[in-house]
Amino acid sequence: MKLLLDAEYLLSKELTGDGVQKIKKYISDETKDILYKGLPKDKLSEAPKILESNISRDAISIKIESGTYVRAHSVAIRLKNSISSLLGKEFKVGIKKVTGKTYTLSLELDKIPKDPIKIPFVENISIEGNNAILVLTNLDEEFLTKNYVDRIINLFYEKVEAQFWGGKGEHWELISKSENKEPITTKDPTSELLALGWLKQGPSQGQWFYHAPIAALLRTMERIAVEEVLKPLGFIEVIAPKMVPFEIWEKTGHLSGSEPEIYYISPPISRDISVWEEVIDLYKITKKAYVEKIRERMRDPIGGMTYAQCPPMYWAFDGKTIDDSEFPVLIYDKSGPSYRWEAGGRQGIERVNEFWRIEPVFIGYPEQLIELKEKMMERYAYVFNKIFEIEWRTAWVTPFYMAQAGQTGIEKETERIKGTVDYESWIPSRGSREESEWLEFQNLSIVGDKYTKAFSIKSSKNKELWSGCSGIGLQRWTVSFLAQKGLDSDNWPKEFKKYLGEFPRQIKFV
Repeated sequence: MKLLLDAEYLLSKELTGDGVQKIKKYISDETKDILYKGLPKDKLSEAPKILESNISRDAISIKIESGTYVRAHSVAIRLKNSISSLLGKEFKVGIKKVTGKTYTLSLELDKIPKDPIKIPFVENISIEGNNAILVLTNLDEEFLTKNYVDRIINLFYEKVEAQFWGGKGEHWELISKSENKEPITTKDPTSELLALGWLKQGPSQGQWFYHAPIAALLRTMERIAVEEVLKPLGFIEVIAPKMVPFEIWEKTGHLSGSEPEIYYISPPISRDISVWEEVIDLYKITKKAYVEKIRERMRDPIGGMTYAQCPPMYWAFDGKTIDDSEFPVLIYDKSGPSYRWEAGGRQGIERVNEFWRIEPVFIGYPEQLIELKEKMMERYAYVFNKIFEIEWRTAWVTPFYMAQAGQTGIEKETERIKGTVDYESWIPSRGSREESEWLEFQNLSIVGDKYTKAFSIKSSKNKELWSGCSGIGLQRWTVSFLAQKGLDSDNWPKEFKKYLGEFPRQIKFV
């Protein structure tokens, strides 16, 4: 890697002749510590270099070349701070503006990109032999200071690598499998529910209206999850907001790949009725919503509808120091729907834009969460084997926080303590258990310190904290059950029917 930066420091007032000479000498003779700071001792040959400098009365221009270890933009900011101190003390002159006029990044390639790559802030990308040349211009001090350049470099390599994934998709590795179960039916659950009139396609895409019988089934799934998994392990219920500001997703990383699936929220520019008079009058006349007129009266998006319930739950602990006696912290939210724009990926009631799930979140010391994970897996196994009596399996998969950022694979092949376990059920209507696609209906993740660090969550003993979560999809639990057990309640397991209670009647239509 070779980085070449042309930087300019604009002075607050003109520098005298003595000042010009002083700065020239300083840059030439006294910047070694700045150039070598942070450089590994065995990499001294790769120290940054000041290739040339030019000092005029109102500006200082400097060209810096660097490699991987101490990068040119870091050197430019260090020089700015050092020169500012010298100018202020001796000449009462300040630096009022820093500009990276041109920044050329020469990056070595193991693989040559198949297709052109575009990256924000990069004006041009060219391939020269085994190197990619990225050119950036007119960069301000914030850009040079806040690691934007390093992230651009990382993003470029990610995009190159992505061109060679070749449809491998997410990592998937079988962990365990229940015993085979002979299904009572091979019919598609959604089709059967529609035929019975228990479902109605929602007023918007990816929604359903659940009539009383199927609503009762969803609530039964909820009770089983709470009574058989969460309460026995000590989880307590919270109610999390369902509108999530961008500031929360910035910390969790959801804005690295989930954007195409988020339902965004824009508030009105005003509640003043006069602002909305035209829209109101148009409706009164036409009885239609004039979307383009509404759009003119909306602010920029401030966030979106709940994509996953855990981000606001972590936010609730932002900057908090938790007493040691509270660990592990065990909470769950089941207070409302979540939303994802599935577009063409919708399927039945199991893959929808509006869905209901329970989200347990746990925070504690590593050894506590490792023990908790085993207990949760035992409780889930009990539910699926003894109450549902279905056929299911578990697999190591790409951690959810990587998948939601558009990444594949797993973080560390050798680290099996953290990561995501998916629970999958066989759906007989899709085909044989050996060849068909199984339904992911449950997951369980330990994410290490990813979110406890992002939200500055600390323990009173200042020990390392981990966290994790487990998405329980109520529609997917329901589909997993009905796909194998059918809709005739006489064929349902006794333990399940204990939770169901009296089955509600369906309203008759003529």
